[in-house]
Amino acid sequence: MTEPSSSYSLSSKKRPRSPNDNGEHPLDRDQICPSLEDNLTFNDTMIALQLMRTQFPKLEKVVVQPFILQSQLYSSVKDRTQVDRDLESFKKDKVLRIFKLSSGQDDHAIMFLDDYLKQVAFAIKRSGGKEQDGSEVFDWFEKYVIPSKLDVSINQLQLCSLLSQGGDVTDKHITLLMNAGLLTRQLIDPNIYWFSIPRIGPILKGLSQGRKEILSLLNRKKYKGMLLSSLEKTKLRLSPLDTRFLIRDLIGSGQIKTVQTPTGLLARITRD
Repeated sequence: MTEPSSSYSLSSKKRPRSPNDNGEHPLDRDQICPSLEDNLTFNDTMIALQLMRTQFPKLEKVVVQPFILQSQLYSSVKDRTQVDRDLESFKKDKVLRIFKLSSGQDDHAIMFLDDYLKQVAFAIKRSGGKEQDGSEVFDWFEKYVIPSKLDVSINQLQLCSLLSQGGDVTDKHITLLMNAGLLTRQLIDPNIYWFSIPRIGPILKGLSQGRKEILSLLNRKKYKGMLLSSLEKTKLRLSPLDTRFLIRDLIGSGQIKTVQTPTGLLARITRD
């Protein structure tokens, strides 16, 4: 397996470049991707993030900017401790944001900040734009909340405090943010809100269905596995997501593992 090298180091004082800095794309999203087996693992977190961004599935009638599942990143970079350090650094440098997903207890998405801001702008437009009553809260959210609160969640007091830098905050303002898909109220504690990726629902549905379908396929095999090169070419019936997108996720979450064989990498169900 090849392991692309990288010139980026966390010891460098330069801010790591996101894919959209100066309109440049280090990796073209429309490039033809080599086989998963040849690009399964990397030595560098940013290179892995950039490559997987280009491989984000494109779904008809679903407008969502590219994101990477944290499990996918864990499957692609061998040193998980280094991944966590890098993500924390990139987050502090405001290169990317991390989001808690509703598809699973440990599911998190990573989105480059430039992509997230595009998604926010699209969500605001689809929700009625900045002409509706109370829409000033969208400007407050973009100006005061996003740059200041980098965690996956925010409590009611913090949210209102940051928004109040723009004006008097009402319940209607919070409702507008939730209706636009920018915030989701936590079920256990209604005073806590998750930052969310607007319009992500169809992808999370495809993620759940795709996971089940791949695991079911492997379970039906005699030895609970099949060659990775064959698995990644499988056309899924229940999920519109790319098989490679799902394989990386299942490897990183520990549900399947890869084993080197004379004929290539074998993807196999992980036994307890």
